[in-house]
Amino acid sequence: MTMNRRSALATGLALGGAAWLAGPRNAAAQPGQAIRLGVITDMSGPFADLAGQNAVAATRLAAQEAMAASPGLRVEVLAADHQNRPDIGSNIARTWFDREGVDALVDVPASSAALAAAGLAREKNKVYLASSPGTAELTGAQCNANTVQWTYDTWMLANSTGGAMVRDGGDSWFFVTADYAFGHSMEAEATRFIQAAGGRVLGSTRYPFPATTDFSAFLLRAQASRAKVIGLGFGGVDLVTAVKQAGEFGIGRRGNQRLAALILFITEVHALGLPAAQGLVCSETFYWDLNDRTRAFSARLKQGFGTPAPTMVHAGCYAATLHYLKAAVAMGVGAAKASGAEAVARMKAMPTDDDAFGPGSIRIDGRKIHPAYLLQVKTPEESRGPWDYYKLLQTTPAEQAFRPLGEGGCPLVR
Repeated sequence: MTMNRRSALATGLALGGAAWLAGPRNAAAQPGQAIRLGVITDMSGPFADLAGQNAVAATRLAAQEAMAASPGLRVEVLAADHQNRPDIGSNIARTWFDREGVDALVDVPASSAALAAAGLAREKNKVYLASSPGTAELTGAQCNANTVQWTYDTWMLANSTGGAMVRDGGDSWFFVTADYAFGHSMEAEATRFIQAAGGRVLGSTRYPFPATTDFSAFLLRAQASRAKVIGLGFGGVDLVTAVKQAGEFGIGRRGNQRLAALILFITEVHALGLPAAQGLVCSETFYWDLNDRTRAFSARLKQGFGTPAPTMVHAGCYAATLHYLKAAVAMGVGAAKASGAEAVARMKAMPTDDDAFGPGSIRIDGRKIHPAYLLQVKTPEESRGPWDYYKLLQTTPAEQAFRPLGEGGCPLVR
């Protein structure tokens, strides 16, 4: 297990650009008090590029901007690699809560690890700010008053893309799915939207996650199904590997079958290259080149930490951390440290606004609400330069982008 003991940000840097609703000045931190954030992420596995060190950098940027905006506030950031294992993630989180005084967990990729982190945050009355995990259970049956799910979830992805390919002629599907909670959830949600649009799911196969590097058997089974669309229910390095191997079998390149990336990050497009990735359609809630504010945030992250174009996970770590720190200042750092549930309640009561996602809100179930964007990977000829990879096809408004509040089964919803 890799764990950086402590990365303390003792002084704020005037980096500007983020909206800040500080509230009364006397609500800032008392001398000697510091908010401690613990970023648990994947530093060495399949999610290292889409989360990893740059998720830590985005969290640190939010801390710097918060301290610059609120004199007296001190924020410390710890970081650790959980290797995508819920047991390791839980051990890190428990140690941080019990011995290191960590007030909030940030990120935690892999849905099984995320659900464990959410349960532990509730047990210890701390805060969990989820960016990487996509399982909709975090705001569904397993929701709690201490967790905010910021960036995306499987319902959003399926809602935005699941029916689109059916309407475009891809009315039969076969899934290759990662065998863990997120993959299962993604397949189930996509199936529902595909069937609602009049499509059929002919079957599926699941591969051991994260222990698979050869996808040939799974891809050949999908190819043999003769489904018009092969849905890939996973992301990260696995997706890059699978798309490359699918090309070796002619899948997605001969017109007889199409590949659908049910989740795709810009880092994966970069790893594949535009010749291999061109034409793929995906849904995201953030793109660095979407507007002036997203470009400004991305420029600050690059200037401060050398980070290339951020993923929506990096953006979520930044935005969720910034809003949590706004809430902590507004209610008083002592009160925020005393009760994670009260801190999350204050986050929900305050409108959100940041350069990564713009204005939004957090529902009672912990679901952060903002628009979703249907994007298509550009051809090499369409790209104007480095990381210019997406073109916007359509926008789903915030109030339609995520699962309706009454359908998730969250016990907080009365």
